[in-house]
Amino acid sequence: MTQDATGGHTRTPIGTRIGTRIGDGRIRAIRKMLFRFPRGARAQAPARPRAAHWHKARPEFSHIVNAASLAMPYLEPYLIRTMAKARPMISDDPELVRELNAYVAQETTHHRQHRAFNDELAACGYDSVPRIEAVLAEDYGRFGKTKSLMFNLAYAEGFESMALAIGHMLVEDRVHLFGGSDPAVASLVLWHFVEEIEHKEAAFDVFHAAGGTYGWRLYGLAFATAHIFWRTGQGYRALLREDGLWGDWRMRLRLAMLLGRIFRKLTPKLLRILSPSYHPRKVADPDWVTAWWAAYGTNPMEMGRKLGDLDTAQLHKPEPALRAA
Repeated sequence: MTQDATGGHTRTPIGTRIGTRIGDGRIRAIRKMLFRFPRGARAQAPARPRAAHWHKARPEFSHIVNAASLAMPYLEPYLIRTMAKARPMISDDPELVRELNAYVAQETTHHRQHRAFNDELAACGYDSVPRIEAVLAEDYGRFGKTKSLMFNLAYAEGFESMALAIGHMLVEDRVHLFGGSDPAVASLVLWHFVEEIEHKEAAFDVFHAAGGTYGWRLYGLAFATAHIFWRTGQGYRALLREDGLWGDWRMRLRLAMLLGRIFRKLTPKLLRILSPSYHPRKVADPDWVTAWWAAYGTNPMEMGRKLGDLDTAQLHKPEPALRAA
């Protein structure tokens, strides 16, 4: 079933509508993506449909991604609200305002697409999905209502710096992590992080323009990273328990080995953020990502139709390859 998740009620700023190509600046376009997510027909373990175990060889990785995706319809609107509150503080910098608006528009498309995928995941019959979502909704609602703007800006900057590191890790290890998986879900995740790499400077620049300090930046990074990893861990453990896999020592061993591999690759990328001289623009874009932009960057609408269908058997190639029509 084709899920076009660009509908909804979140508004994008004038000049950054979905399908817009942006001429100047680092953020190149606001893309309308089309993903054919696997259907989530209600079923109980062990007969989960493909929507849940979209990587048949790696159900543990499927659920790490699934748990992370459950946060996006709550995290990303929180980031958007936080950036909106900072807009008056940077109104004297039109270039930065344009960057902020484009960032908000991209994040809007992200949480809509994840909402569509999460709906299919919920339709698999997991009792834990609504519980996880309720906790995440409460977390981000509470942060927005009770924390200071500087805390929320620091969280946003910390999350984006972490997401940049994760994006580099995922692209670097894409063959191992996504090879042979469902094309739509792999496309969703890789597209999302390609755009995280694309707008890597936005939250950092807004945070500092709004008076953010090095101390706040480190606190935001630590808090956001710990919070996201904690909630994601709770999520994938709950999903694996419902599948009857958490008690399988073989699966637990595979999970431990996978997490070890992920953190061996991710930790050096996180540590570089701690430098007082860190700026995301100093982090070179991966070649696969620049090839993504070069191959499919001329038309954001055409790009959206094509890049919802990556060929996961050809992720070893130096540029994204699409499945044959």
